[in-house]
Amino acid sequence: MSQEIVDAVRVLGREKGISEDKLMEALEDALLSAYKKQPAAARYARVIMDRDLGEFRVEQLLLPEDLEDELLDEVEEEASVDGEGRRVDPETGEVIIPEAPEIPLERLLQHMDVIETRDVTPDDFGRIAAQTAKQVILQRVREAERDMMFEEYQDRVYELITGIVQQNDSRYTLVQLRERVEALLPKSEQVEGERYDHGQRIKAVIKEVSSSTRGPSIIVSRRDPELIKKLFELEVPEIADGLVEITDVAREPGYRSKIAVVSHADGVDPVGACVGPRGSRVRMVVSELRGEKIDIIPYNEEPARFVAKALSPARVREVLVDDSNRQATVIVPDDQQSLAIGREGQNARLAARLTGWRIDIRSESDFATEQSDSGYEEEEELGGRCAAVRGSGRRCPNAALPGSRYCGLPAHQALESRGTDVVGEAGQR
Repeated sequence: MSQEIVDAVRVLGREKGISEDKLMEALEDALLSAYKKQPAAARYARVIMDRDLGEFRVEQLLLPEDLEDELLDEVEEEASVDGEGRRVDPETGEVIIPEAPEIPLERLLQHMDVIETRDVTPDDFGRIAAQTAKQVILQRVREAERDMMFEEYQDRVYELITGIVQQNDSRYTLVQLRERVEALLPKSEQVEGERYDHGQRIKAVIKEVSSSTRGPSIIVSRRDPELIKKLFELEVPEIADGLVEITDVAREPGYRSKIAVVSHADGVDPVGACVGPRGSRVRMVVSELRGEKIDIIPYNEEPARFVAKALSPARVREVLVDDSNRQATVIVPDDQQSLAIGREGQNARLAARLTGWRIDIRSESDFATEQSDSGYEEEEELGGRCAAVRGSGRRCPNAALPGSRYCGLPAHQALESRGTDVVGEAGQR
């Protein structure tokens, strides 16, 4: 080995961020392994290297016989405890005797005060040392790069990344994040109908980072709802600054999404901030999602209002909530029922997912017929609401007074003495 190799180690250490001491230790270990492969190699040896000049020598370790026996006994005992001692071949029944154990160099170095040394450096070892050094340096550089890449990306899960499509097959799409760093976009994380052509630039979120023998594996996703949050954060300064928050996302990738937004600052309209001037901000997000429709819903702590808004663009007349079962019955005009439900139930499904409530959508005429047929005979069915039925066939939306089946309206209180819950035309308010 020569001074050039030492200089190369130092340069690589600085460029790649690898410890110079670790590289030198790896070189010493590799040189010792190369020496042990020589025909006349000593059983116990070590490599000492001058880390400034790059010069090295191989020293044979001459152990006293009693020390060697003692150390061998210790190693054999540890091997038997670990299950590496004698064993019987289950097929042949023969006793398999393991090879003679080798005393680790670290344990030998603990007894250097009683161990003599002798220089046994082979004459032609320089060429082998140079080849070994090159292999070790390349290997350690690759390992260090993999470790650094894993450390860099393991804390970036759900972060938005931009990559360039490298190749595409039936199993996954390979996306280059930067030089020598690639991520996998599996079929399960791709949006149905999207094409990923070679050289195309795409955005995705990091879904998973794991370590393996071949280096870190980075999985990215175009389906995850977190992608919508990150895209809006990129386009909407109010979200990036924390003035507006996306509280939840319900998404059917490639078709439609609903997001709930809330403002944490007075005077900031969360929906308007996300839409942007003339719809410019939401249009950028829709463009990145390749035409996926996005409904922006103002979050409301009152379930009835939140559910009604979540069914946008349909108009809602009334929402009856059952808090114990987290179920909402939504009454809509007859001409709005199909819009509220959506194609194949998509609008209702996304609204339920966004709010966390089970939603039952009824048209006004159907609901009035059902309520009229039921007669409101069971007080338990009222859920605390007034039992009075107005002339339109709809039940009064007011809460009943304590100890009464009716609200405070005089015409409704007068029903206590009648045999019906239906308010006469003259008694309506």
